Amino acid sequence: MFKGLSLFLLLISLTAHAEQWPIEQWPTGPQISDPAVQTLEAYAFPPRDDSTRQGIRTDALLVIRDGQLIYEHYAGPTTAQTPHLTWSISKSLMATVFGVAYGEGLFKLDDPAQKFYPALEKHPAITIADLLHWASGLDWQEDYEYAPLKSSVVAMLYTRGHRDMAAFTADHPAYAAPGQAFRYSSGDSNLLAAALKTIVGPQRYPDYPWTALFEPLGIRRAVWETDASGTLVASSYAYLTARDLARVGLLMMRDGRWGERQLLPKDWLAFNRTPFAGYKAHQDEAVPGGQWWLNRPADGAASPWPDAPPDTFAALGHWGQALYVIPSEKLVIVRYGDDRDGSYRHNELLKRVLAAVRP
Repeated sequence: MFKGLSLFLLLISLTAHAEQWPIEQWPTGPQISDPAVQTLEAYAFPPRDDSTRQGIRTDALLVIRDGQLIYEHYAGPTTAQTPHLTWSISKSLMATVFGVAYGEGLFKLDDPAQKFYPALEKHPAITIADLLHWASGLDWQEDYEYAPLKSSVVAMLYTRGHRDMAAFTADHPAYAAPGQAFRYSSGDSNLLAAALKTIVGPQRYPDYPWTALFEPLGIRRAVWETDASGTLVASSYAYLTARDLARVGLLMMRDGRWGERQLLPKDWLAFNRTPFAGYKAHQDEAVPGGQWWLNRPADGAASPWPDAPPDTFAALGHWGQALYVIPSEKLVIVRYGDDRDGSYRHNELLKRVLAAVRP
């Protein structure tokens, strides 16, 4: 009798600790609701006069712990069903799509990008890895609305480069040898999108993000715009709901595995999470890996987000879009926003989320 009871209790224990995976909806866990949550919401959702567009404006904040939804809050007009513009989170999404193609054996990291995108004939030494590190060596200016006259990215997205963004990027001169220096570039990400067209073939390409990544994860509402040449705008124009973006975060947190399927190879994930050796401290708000951002010290500097664990990594976008993954805490955090004045701080939000979820 006692042996049978022990077995029964063991089975209950194993079930209780089984991994949670979202099917149509996310499984829910105990909701966090104590003074620490009030402190979190005071930072993320402060009173704001939208007529001035000053201060923090969070559109969505979602916290997943160990595969369970434990916190969710939206500010109108964003809802759980709203595909939100992710801006440069699109870059990390494209890197994840590339990871599936890598697992199919369709390319190698040291392949010349020109092999798949012949318009790079002036820059034959650039490799796929260089583009993933934002280290093409192309003389690119990633300035936004506050410096539009000298901005490569504004010209690419809105004026003379918008019809064929990869060709516009490939026409830039070099300022450094490929793979030697980090310079954040939306152009590099769109060169990847153009190369993917050859890597997977023109027939598969239009649907490839969906068949390779979104559909296996159960993502139903994704939108990804193309330019006039039919190339996905990998730099900027993917739209996902907060819940769907969290699925990508869970995939990354669980080392590329979705249920019983290993969707991303382990060596691909290791590449994503390895700091680029050519990065110098304080060149950006975090340390670049393979089109993901890492909370790692670089060049003798402190970690970018000192209140978060060192294994934290993220996909980040303009005006405060963020997907944070913290494997040691089993946390995935999605934050959408519209922060026009630069007042939002990644470390501050992470600190407050961690205070709210820790015992």
